Amino acid sequence: MLRRKLLPSLLMGIFIYFSCSSMAWASSGELGHILPWWSVLPFVGMLLSIAICPLVNSHWWEHNMAKVSAFWAMVFFIPFFIAFGSGTAVYQALEVYLLDYLPFIILLFGLFVVSGGIILRGTLRGNPAVNTLLLLVGTFLASWVGTTGASMLLIRPVIRANEWRRYKAHIIIFFIFLVSNIGGSLTPVGDPPLFLGYLRGVPFFWTMRLIVPMGFNVLVLLTLYYLLDSYFYRKENTQELPGGREPLRVEGLQNLIYLGIILAAVILSGVLAKNPAFADPETGELYGFTLFRHGEEKLVLPFTNIIRDVAILLAALLSWKTTSMQIRQDNRFTWGPIKEVAVLFAGIFMTMIPALAILHARGAELGLTRPAQFFWAAGALSSFLDNAPTYLVFLTTAASLGATSGVPTTVGIVAPKMLMAVSCGAVFMGANTYIGNAPNFMVRSIAEENGIRMPSFFGYMAWSIGILIPIFILDTLLFFR
Repeated sequence: MLRRKLLPSLLMGIFIYFSCSSMAWASSGELGHILPWWSVLPFVGMLLSIAICPLVNSHWWEHNMAKVSAFWAMVFFIPFFIAFGSGTAVYQALEVYLLDYLPFIILLFGLFVVSGGIILRGTLRGNPAVNTLLLLVGTFLASWVGTTGASMLLIRPVIRANEWRRYKAHIIIFFIFLVSNIGGSLTPVGDPPLFLGYLRGVPFFWTMRLIVPMGFNVLVLLTLYYLLDSYFYRKENTQELPGGREPLRVEGLQNLIYLGIILAAVILSGVLAKNPAFADPETGELYGFTLFRHGEEKLVLPFTNIIRDVAILLAALLSWKTTSMQIRQDNRFTWGPIKEVAVLFAGIFMTMIPALAILHARGAELGLTRPAQFFWAAGALSSFLDNAPTYLVFLTTAASLGATSGVPTTVGIVAPKMLMAVSCGAVFMGANTYIGNAPNFMVRSIAEENGIRMPSFFGYMAWSIGILIPIFILDTLLFFR
């Protein structure tokens, strides 16, 4: 009863506070300069709900996560609507959902459906050597098919190989560290921040320069993983799966074609964005359908987005129609993980509006001048915010330092060491939390659906703080001093 009274009271209190501040806000200029720091509280509330609610009452959380997500989204949006007016509020909401959230979910959905139609049959028993090899293969693939693509492609084979084992949560944790994040460092296809850098003029193969810090991190992590998995392997008191060895074989290979269609669609969207037929050569503004106007601003749905998203959805449809249901059943394919991600990130994207706006407007005020500062600032914020716009903010900040030689981009010349620091921070530290990068939460959901008890939000952070942060400190001393 107390909770039922407290929740509306909390919402009303925030609502009144925002509303009373509307006059001051309305008289200011750019949104990021107008919004107060405490406007990120709904985002913090959303993160704490994801972290705490499953621990307190997991059954309640499973049936009410959509309501919680909608609640925090409204805690931000309703006062924002009152304070700034319908035009600004609707514009911001449409922009974040149509241009950010929808492409994000469509890409995850396409990769989820296509990867669910590929199965590795035969005898593949998970032991420290086999698992280390699988992680190495996934890490290598991540730079060429994307961290999300590699994660969706390999997570089920890794789970099936270790199905007989009792101790396996650590396998998934290192999978997220390596395949879902650090592995995507070498090409713009690997991770969204690097793709955004490519669109801003960073040469396609410039990111290959990250191979040294990436290789160092991969070597350290795989060594730690092998030692840790060997320890847990010796503790196993469960017999390996009975039966003779069966040769390995892959079924559903036609889905590799559909995976290729998805990757080609993503790359093509970046190529077309530089074509005068799809973008203004002077401003870089993409052509498309104008969906909403507010003052001098207009919300445009780019033709490049439409082409990309239609191609991804078509690939998913073809995969669904041409793949045997038996393969999906044997893969334990259900819609649960993608539905959970869609529901929770709907709230995250809405509540993230003030955080990203403030960062974009005030990022230059942070006083960053050294590579180590850029590495940790970009990384810390990429751990919780969308790492693509975070990368762009710090790329712009690095360009404002006035380097006379370096990497020429559309935002200015960036010193190579600064660009490397921003790139590594945004990509590497996405592994720090479940929401740091797109595939993290999806991998966790698929693992839990297959009976693997994963750490809580804070429990996972304990792993990342204990393992990744010391490695990132070494990165700082070796590469970003």
